[in-house]
Amino acid sequence: MTKPSLLTGRLDPAALELDPDLVRRILVAFLREETGKAGFGRVVLGLSGGIDSAVVASLAVAALGPEAVTVVAMPYKTSSPDSLADAQGVADALGLELVVQPITPMADTFLAAAGGSASDLRRGNLMARCRMIVLYDRSAAEHALVLGTSNKTELLLGYGTLHGDMASALNPVGDLYKTQIRQLARSLDLPKQVVDKAPTADLVPGQTDEGDLGNTYADLDLLLHASIDERRTAGELLALGVDPGFLDRVGRRVRTMQFKRRPPVIAKISPRTVDKDFHHLRDWGT
Repeated sequence: MTKPSLLTGRLDPAALELDPDLVRRILVAFLREETGKAGFGRVVLGLSGGIDSAVVASLAVAALGPEAVTVVAMPYKTSSPDSLADAQGVADALGLELVVQPITPMADTFLAAAGGSASDLRRGNLMARCRMIVLYDRSAAEHALVLGTSNKTELLLGYGTLHGDMASALNPVGDLYKTQIRQLARSLDLPKQVVDKAPTADLVPGQTDEGDLGNTYADLDLLLHASIDERRTAGELLALGVDPGFLDRVGRRVRTMQFKRRPPVIAKISPRTVDKDFHHLRDWGT
């Protein structure tokens, strides 16, 4: 169950306010430029019926046009029909054709072969990776880059699946907190139902993001912004009245999830190692 606010009156929500029009123009230009740099003219993304993927789809359409954007819904047998309906609503609003490719046969075949009962965590990770198999296969078929939809809150807290929903070639929303995604979404032509509904991965019945995380996105974003972006120390935050347990819990999670935010660590043997001192501009050969 989501806990009540631990930060009311302690940190100012205005710190997270953004200029939606300016952010939209920056991200549209980012998608157009980075897609072209990589030599691609198309993109593909999973459209879940949630706010993050809806925002990314809208930005992609603005950057490249609807004819260059493929959106795929990948329900599992326990997924809510409402999620598929919301994904269809987003596709309709953006002038896109929604491709529906269920992952139930793929996921269930693997689970049956693995034997035994699988925890919700294992099942969720498996399904997230099945969805990414679908997207990367389609990216190869259509010569399209896969767009990511993980926001800054999720990336900092490691709330995602490696090689699953965290995988992508480009991510236009990874530097926006969840509450900022909602601000941006309200400025776009997206269905109100999608903008306002509770975030969920829709892999396990009854699951919600805030239920998993144990706190509201409003609280998490304020604390993360204060500690990461404003670089306030633990002492400063405690002096403001931030709950010590909350501060410790979030800080520990950010630290321990660093492995999800970086490429695989390579043991150094040669004079120039790919992830350590082989430094060139990313696009030096294109």
